[in-house]
Amino acid sequence: MNQILTAARSGSWLDRGRATGYPAILLVFYLAVVVWFVATSPDGLNASDGKPLGIDYSNIYAAGTFVQDGRPDAPFDPALQHGREKEIFGSQAPFLGWHYPPFFLAVAVALALLPYLASLAVWQASTFALYLLAMRGVLGAALTRDRLWLLIATAFPAVFVNLSHGHNGFLTTALLGGALVLLDRRPAMAGVLIGLLAYKPQFAALIPLVLIVTGRWTTFFAAGLTVAAMCVGATVAFGWDVWSAFLKSTEFTRVVVLEAGGAGWPKIQSVFSAIRMWGGSIDMAYAGQGMTILTLAGLMIWLWRSSADENLKKAALAVALLLATPYVLDYDMTALAVAIGFLVAYGTARGFRPWMITVTAFAWIAPLFARPVALTIGVPLGVFSMIVFCAAICIWAREDARRNDASKNF
Repeated sequence: MNQILTAARSGSWLDRGRATGYPAILLVFYLAVVVWFVATSPDGLNASDGKPLGIDYSNIYAAGTFVQDGRPDAPFDPALQHGREKEIFGSQAPFLGWHYPPFFLAVAVALALLPYLASLAVWQASTFALYLLAMRGVLGAALTRDRLWLLIATAFPAVFVNLSHGHNGFLTTALLGGALVLLDRRPAMAGVLIGLLAYKPQFAALIPLVLIVTGRWTTFFAAGLTVAAMCVGATVAFGWDVWSAFLKSTEFTRVVVLEAGGAGWPKIQSVFSAIRMWGGSIDMAYAGQGMTILTLAGLMIWLWRSSADENLKKAALAVALLLATPYVLDYDMTALAVAIGFLVAYGTARGFRPWMITVTAFAWIAPLFARPVALTIGVPLGVFSMIVFCAAICIWAREDARRNDASKNF
């Protein structure tokens, strides 16, 4: 037991052989599953179980066809949206709601110009390329000379979860990672990427706070102007009525999807969903999520004003953004790649702290088991892994800040 703890503390168990072998095995498994789903599809639209291939992408495609028909407000109506999904995928198609702001309809209509399977392939391939580009920037030139990074980033389990659902985790990760890489180097461009992240506004809650407390006004205003420009563009393209439809749809999203767990509690990886899954009331869940947000806000203010290494600050923020929202699903955990990347960059440059390698490996593998574990034994592994990961990063950042302050005083 002592040997196991010693190896876990030092991270010596994760040698190059394991760092190569485990991801390679997982990658072969992912590819086999994807090929099987496509090969057994009876019609090129649905899997053998009757659900659309890239199931969650079906709502984006359906919404895009509504825009083509000159009905951009229709996706925000659950009955109309489900009806269109049935028209495209058959009467057995499950309901996948449209919960995005109106400006994301521009992406949906462009993708709906292609046949469904081609559209899904273009969407996943293009956003995956952006994901890899962002991760290359996060890790830096020195680390990416070794092609091992490409295997580990591709085999990251959240990549498979996102790919199998046809979701937008790659895009979210690319925008977040790119913004944090460019934050000091090109602050205006970082602001543009943060503004684009508003297509999923629940993940942007803590970013303005960090920008304000650190005085990054160029980035702050660039982000605001980007959001404003997208809102104006959506209004010009789709009309005023699309905004009233969007605002009306938020009640359905809140009541049915979030509070009642329409997506399924094991799928939602938040403090809110964990409390609800364990039988807590809606008020209790909101209280727990509210305490989480306040705690994270306090930690981010302290951390970003400290002398801790920038890589640690960015890693903590990436995890905190996922923990702060009550509505985060397991495929959204793709954004954990940003935190893992910054932490690896820190450890390589400054030395890996005790437990850093093991905790990071736990965060890396957790998305693969988050939903199955919650579904079978009711343990919110995804939430737990992110809380542990965020807390550990903050502890390491505190130690790093103390060392930096001591060296300055010396």
